[in-house]
Amino acid sequence: MITGTIFKIKKYALHDGPGIRTTVFFKGCPLRCAWCHNPEGIDPRPQAMSRRSSAGESQTTMGRVIGVDEMVREIEKDQLFYDESGGGATFSGGEPLAQPDFLETLLAACNEREIRTALDTSGYAPEAVVDRLLPRIDLVLFDLKQVDDAAHRRWTGVSNRIILDNFRRVAQSTTPMRIRLPLVADVNDGETHIDGVARLADTVSRLDGIDLLPFHAIGAEKYRRLGLASQMQSLAAPTEERLAEIQTRLQSIGCPVTIGG
Repeated sequence: MITGTIFKIKKYALHDGPGIRTTVFFKGCPLRCAWCHNPEGIDPRPQAMSRRSSAGESQTTMGRVIGVDEMVREIEKDQLFYDESGGGATFSGGEPLAQPDFLETLLAACNEREIRTALDTSGYAPEAVVDRLLPRIDLVLFDLKQVDDAAHRRWTGVSNRIILDNFRRVAQSTTPMRIRLPLVADVNDGETHIDGVARLADTVSRLDGIDLLPFHAIGAEKYRRLGLASQMQSLAAPTEERLAEIQTRLQSIGCPVTIGG
């Protein structure tokens, strides 16, 4: 039986694709983004996480192994809401492409049930995995961290060459794409990155839009609870003025640009 490891199921999600959705967060990610607000999604294994309550601090397990059948039953519970709102299932993370067999089986099950699918991904995966899964996906939410390879290595721990190759694969396909830009002041809100994003966006055959996602430190406490070091205290969101400038620049290529997911 095919199983996967997840750390969260979010019902009635409204920001992970169109309509009302169920978002499944896969555990495990090959990137180490300095601004990651879901650090519990990095390690591919279930892990201990402290939890505070009125009785004091205790330990809980973050992440669980789940079978495909159980996961599909959970997704299809809300099929009526998907049908009425134009929603569906979104697979996020972590990095869903890091569990390709589990993801492919879930996508196939959704396809059979006419549940529309979205993939929220960094694009860091073998090209063969992308080619194999793309025909089963109705919308790709592609997170672009940094177009400069050296800067990408510095802030995420990996090269962006595979990512950009996969971006081009999706861009040239018939699958719609929505670009998501996590924006951190003095990290990836400069002209070089934004101009690079504009050039990439202009190559997408079916661009649904661009989402600007300003940095927030909501997940900072999770690092302490997981016993992990964090860089979040040294990071900040771009100013509202800068966000407006970025929005205007990207709108110039003729696509809708929203601030927030």
